[in-house]
This record gives sequence, structure tokens and C-alpha cells, in this order.
Amino acid sequence: MNALAATSRNFRQAARLLGLDSKLEKSLLIPFREIKVECTIPKDDGTLASFIGFRVQHDNARGPMKGGIRYHPEVEPDEVNALAQLMTWKTAVAAVPYGGAKGGIGCSPSELSRSELERLTRVFTQKIHDLIGTHTDVPAPDMGTNSQTMAWILDEYSKFHGHSPAVVTGKPIDLGGSLGRDAATGRGVMYATEALLAEHGKSIAGSTFVIQGFGNVGSWAAQLIHDKGGKIIALGDVTGSIRNKSGIDIPALMKHRNEGGDLKDFHGAEVMDSSELLVHECDVLMPCALGGVLNRENAPHVKAKFVVEAANHPTDPEADEIFAKNGVTVLPDIYANSGGVIVSYFEWVQNIQGFMWEEEKVNMELHKYMNNAFHHIKAMCKSQECNLRMGAFSLGVNRVARATLLRGWEA
Repeated sequence: MNALAATSRNFRQAARLLGLDSKLEKSLLIPFREIKVECTIPKDDGTLASFIGFRVQHDNARGPMKGGIRYHPEVEPDEVNALAQLMTWKTAVAAVPYGGAKGGIGCSPSELSRSELERLTRVFTQKIHDLIGTHTDVPAPDMGTNSQTMAWILDEYSKFHGHSPAVVTGKPIDLGGSLGRDAATGRGVMYATEALLAEHGKSIAGSTFVIQGFGNVGSWAAQLIHDKGGKIIALGDVTGSIRNKSGIDIPALMKHRNEGGDLKDFHGAEVMDSSELLVHECDVLMPCALGGVLNRENAPHVKAKFVVEAANHPTDPEADEIFAKNGVTVLPDIYANSGGVIVSYFEWVQNIQGFMWEEEKVNMELHKYMNNAFHHIKAMCKSQECNLRMGAFSLGVNRVARATLLRGWEA
């Protein structure tokens, strides 16, 4: 099941649990605006190349729309639509005053030079500059983009609208980015895991972890879990998978990776078959990379007691049903990986106020938001007699529905 179908299905289940009016349900599902633009740039060799860009603005009932921009060859309308909708519910679950959006350009960043990426980013910004804004739609980095991409968007946007640091988040610190933003999603995953384990009388210290994905989210989650005494016994990314039943030395692995080494060449662990990573025995399984990796084929063989969804939509609905039967607890993505958007909100607030926070304050506030969201999800699970995924979706959908009704959606 693709991401859009799965997300819409989860939304409809939550709407039924909440007893939403059918017209309101349909209204909440329909995107506010869908944008498709063609971006033509001169390449370094003088030839012209065209790329298709998308921006889906899903909902703004609770505040400006918010969501990342990804550069990836498989960016297509359904995926962007699904991720925009997920952002609507995620920001509501996190209790930050945003709606949802998502964008992207169908391209392979690794095949473009830095100057070509800059030209592409600036042309894309020229095409959408009048549809984004500090109080309208605030982009952020995603797969294939980074703080430099946001710096180019900020600069290009400011040519039309004047200096506007709050138009994007995830910027370089020197241009108004927030301390703690780089680690935010991984740190939020750690806080979410801590809350989940505490609910079951456990802690990170003494628990075993398997992490799929060692990019920004996976590497930060691994470092922070290691610092808390968690034992990461298996880990994998596109360069290979490794395991060590005594626990992988994460600081040593980070040093190895930062020096350009692949996971499979790390001497502190043995190489394993990547197909075995997701079904490796452990307490907590963390998919931190692509969507749809847990499905009806491998779900019956997952041995973890808990699955923490650090990636977007890593679990197919069929896998969810299997996990429920097998007693595997799933902490859903719209809560577990919300640390990034929470600290993006902090960055936006700092830019509007013109007053920057210390990193300690950023992390302290993130901890508070993650804990509050978890307790509100648990309360919804109790009142609706549902699992954590439906508790999170019901919480998010209910908050957006209430805001929509209060604003007078039928007027």
C-alpha cells in the first residue's frame, strides 16, 4: 500500500473513532493547494535541463503550513500529498501552531554540482515565492536537502519580500538557524523511546536496540541512546549492516564514518546480511530511513518488543495488523519523529522575536513537548480504546477538526 493510501486509511479510521461529520471528514482530507512547476536551468556544460517541482499545502486551520522540501528522483505527487497530510496531523500531535505541507523536486542531487543545485533551488523558489511566507507556508530541509538549500531559499525569497529569516527553518546558525536543530529529530526519537519504555517499566539503559538507517536521524538517535546506556547491537545503512551482541561502540563508529568509511568496513563489529537487520532479536527496533520497510512479508518475523518509527511511514497497515496480533508495540511516526518540526517551531519563534535561545533551553523545551504529547496520546488511547497509532492520529485529527470548526469552515 502506498504512503497516500495508508495515510488516508489511518485518517479515516481516526475520523470514525471520533465520530466526525462526513462532510467535515472529506474537507479535512482535501489539500488546500497543490502546486506543480517546471524548473529549467543551464547546467555547467551549457546544456539546459528541466526538473519538475511540487509543493502541496494541506491544511492551515491551526497556523502556517509547515513541511520539508526533498530532492530525490522518486518525488511524485502521491508521495508529496501523503507527507503533507502527515505533517498536518504531526504538528497537531506535537501541539505546535502549524498546519501541514510538503514539497520536492524530482532530481538526483548526487548527479548535480553545487552550482547546479543552487540554480535549481533559486528557480524553484522564484516559482513558489508568492505562495510561501513566514505566516503562510514555512519550508524546511528533507531528504536530499540541507541547511545550505534553506540558505539559498532564504536569499532568493528575500529578494522579493525583504529580509525574512522565518520563511524557512533548518537554516545555518549564521543565518538565524537554531542551536540543537541538527540533532532535533534524533533527540526527539530518544525522548519518545524513553517515554514509551518508562510506560512499560523499562529504561534505555539496559535495553537492546537495532537501528536501520545511519543518516542524520539514525546517527543522532544512536549517539544519544548510547550516551544513555542503551546497547545498540545491530545497525545498517546503504553501505552495509553490522552487529555486535556486546554493543557497537557508537563514538568509534561515528569517527570511522566521518573519516569516509563504510559501515561494513568498521572493525568493531561483524558484517551481517542486511535482509536480517529488521528481524534481528532486540528490545527496540528503530527504522530511521525509508518508508514501507516493515510489511506483511517480514512483519511476522520481527522479534523486537517495540518498534519506534523514526522514519516516515516505515510500517505498512498489513504489518501493523500482524504486530498487533504478535504483541509488538509500535510508536507511530507522527509522534516519534516530531522532534524536528518541534525545534523548527522554536527556530521560527526565535526568528520572529529576534532573540536566540541557548541550546540547553532548546533541548529542555523539546523534552517537555515530547513528554506532553506522549501523555496526551496515552489519554486518547484510553478514551478511544485504541492502539498508539490510532491514539496519535485521533489526537491530531481531533485538534485540527476543532480548529476548523471554531474558524467556521462552512461559512
